[in-house]
Amino acid sequence: MNPNSPSFLTVLIFLLLCFQTSESQNFLRRGSSLSAEDNSGVLTSPDKTFSCGFYGLGGNAYLFSIWFTHSRDRTVVWTANRDRPVNGQGSRASLRRNGAMVLTDVDDTVIWMTNTTSTGADRAELLDTGNLVLKDRHGKILWQSFDYPTDTLLPNQVFRKSTKLISGVGNGTYASGYFSLYFDNDNVLRLIYDGPEISSVYWPDPDFDVFQNGRTKYNSSRIAVLDDFGSFSSSDELKFSAIDMGFGIKRRLTMDYDGNLRLYSLNKVTGSWMISWQALMQPGKVHGVCGKNGICVYTPEPKCSCPPGYEATEPGDWSKGCKPKFNRTCSSSLTEVKFVGVPNTDFYGFDLNYSQTVSKEACMKLCLDDCRCSGFSYRLTGQGLCFTKSVLFNGFKAPNFPGIIYLKLPVSVEASEPAILNGTNPVCRLSKSQIVIGSASMYDTTAKRVRWGYFYWFALAIGAIEVFVIASGWWLLFRRQDVPSSLEEGYQALSSQFRRFSYAELKKSTKSFKEELGRGGSGAVYKGVLADGRAVAVKRLGDLHQGEEVFWAEVSTIGKIYHMNLVRMWGFCSEGRHRLLIYEYVEKQSLDKHLFSSYFLGWKERFKVALGTAKGLAYLHHECLEWVIHCDVKPENILLDSEFEPKIADFGLAKLSQRGSNSSQFSQIRGTKGYMAPEWASNLPITAKVDVYSYGVVILEMVKGIRLSNWVVEDSEGQEAELKRFVREVKRKILFEEEAWIEEIVDPRLKGNFNTNQAATLIGIGISCVDEDRSKRPTMDSVVQSLLECETESEIHITDDH
Repeated sequence: MNPNSPSFLTVLIFLLLCFQTSESQNFLRRGSSLSAEDNSGVLTSPDKTFSCGFYGLGGNAYLFSIWFTHSRDRTVVWTANRDRPVNGQGSRASLRRNGAMVLTDVDDTVIWMTNTTSTGADRAELLDTGNLVLKDRHGKILWQSFDYPTDTLLPNQVFRKSTKLISGVGNGTYASGYFSLYFDNDNVLRLIYDGPEISSVYWPDPDFDVFQNGRTKYNSSRIAVLDDFGSFSSSDELKFSAIDMGFGIKRRLTMDYDGNLRLYSLNKVTGSWMISWQALMQPGKVHGVCGKNGICVYTPEPKCSCPPGYEATEPGDWSKGCKPKFNRTCSSSLTEVKFVGVPNTDFYGFDLNYSQTVSKEACMKLCLDDCRCSGFSYRLTGQGLCFTKSVLFNGFKAPNFPGIIYLKLPVSVEASEPAILNGTNPVCRLSKSQIVIGSASMYDTTAKRVRWGYFYWFALAIGAIEVFVIASGWWLLFRRQDVPSSLEEGYQALSSQFRRFSYAELKKSTKSFKEELGRGGSGAVYKGVLADGRAVAVKRLGDLHQGEEVFWAEVSTIGKIYHMNLVRMWGFCSEGRHRLLIYEYVEKQSLDKHLFSSYFLGWKERFKVALGTAKGLAYLHHECLEWVIHCDVKPENILLDSEFEPKIADFGLAKLSQRGSNSSQFSQIRGTKGYMAPEWASNLPITAKVDVYSYGVVILEMVKGIRLSNWVVEDSEGQEAELKRFVREVKRKILFEEEAWIEEIVDPRLKGNFNTNQAATLIGIGISCVDEDRSKRPTMDSVVQSLLECETESEIHITDDH
């Protein structure tokens, strides 16, 4: 055929179109199928983010799965047959003419199928969300993979009371493991180890009740969702956000094989995943991770080990735990039984007896006299606490744990405590080096048996390029052993985030609360340095009864949110009478010290503070899944870092507002006189507009350079707020079009060095924010937009004198 003939060109175009269509097909029609033997037979979402088809495990085993197309390891997010892989020869996924989607093995055995035979599904379609759906001919969804998650939740995939995220077992397989995320019968979202012999809930912290953990059990809807912005919200009031919040980032929430729930963000350039949130900062808190009788030891990486008198049941598989080297006897004589102590170690739960204010000898006798007792835990914190154990499970060893576990062993068994710290034990599977998603087999192209047919030469070329890139990457990665990977850095950063501190730890870090940074209505703030070198601000609440509400309000509010313009909370302490909050230390302290004292704040910094504060409030009001009203916005609660970036602090008076609600009910008036909106005194419903009013006062004070929240005495008018007089004066100057009115209003300490347009914008916004009629006040997101529009203004107005 002549290459220049029209017929040849027509055929060529037709073939190209067919090839392109097969490459980007996102649907499967009724009567069609996908084959495990045809690696090009996959469904691809329209935006190419997700692929659906047969996923090779290595050898001749395949799963029918959905995965991220462009992640480096083709990360799987859903699997139809995770516990029953099919053969690579002859297995098919078909949308049958009866409307059911069916997965069959080589011998036509049905491995998996949908329940859509009576509804007449017309097509299977993979959506941009990663959801595989079956639709009828009218486009109605009859079945969707989002209703049957495996170990991963994707953005906008609703998690309900009937669903679970079940971990895999690791080691390159996707079979169901022992760890699950689920809604419990009390409507609370929990993590559980559900092993063959033992079940144990380990998150939220089982040492606390539902409300102490910041949850509620009074919402029976049992529903949760991760949104596109990176924020997760649940009906039990669990809320958390990715550290890289924002749109346009591909994310997934995965129940990992090591028992931890993690939120991941995809790096579009490298195709690798970054941990952007995780449920447990201490991996040893995961129950069952080292199996029965096993202990998770920090050296400093977490490792699984066996206690004295025990040995690994199955070396290399710590889910099997440890087995005793002895036969148990029911002897109550110390001539036949001994107790070997392991310091700083505990086995959580499975207590036969709990006793307070007892001696170690009395606790030992309780265990000795009970045949069921395998050992006892004894703590000397304040008083002798005794826990006798029926089963040694959930073992962990940590330097700061104030107790000793005494193991009940026959006298004949040779055992010594240092054996569990000899450093020769295998690294347990929760080690940070194994948090990398996927496994070695995923990178084994030979094991996958990817067949390219007639395009094998193209595959060889691509393979050569990949080998070169991987080799180069490994060389660059390991040529300097002292440079940690980004994953390790991310893990180390996360491991030092929000946690519970002991009072003794905080007393030591603050040198017995020596350096006071400031004092407010709820208590004093002291500077401290943690053991890892981080400088912190420790807020010590004063009156216990009055401060209890403030304490839990602040923990439950700011402990769950993150924004660059909100002060970061590192943790809290609730021990006896002591209630303390631990924040990041902000170098330049509070805004009031720079506006109303000997410090000086230039115009550039003032505008930066105004914009950053507006962004922080806009996030609270508009971007949180559950809106937050701060209720006490003032210069004292706006902290400045070394770059004069503002961070809103002190959420003790904050109020959560349900999305869709027009108001919030408050049991008492909140805030600081002079910054409080008129509706507080008018007994009107409280909305986010109270924060807008307070913000308006603050930015007008930044422009003027003096307190406008004070009250002054006028001979003829009695007492009047400085703010009201200032607003009246500005409006008069604008009305009569007085020349140079801005120069007369702006802080004279600036000596004319300010941006005229920015000053006029701030004044205009400030006046509209403090309007008596709250309906006329702007929203914080509109304020941010207005400030951003004039942020780039660079003209500096200089008066004639300068």
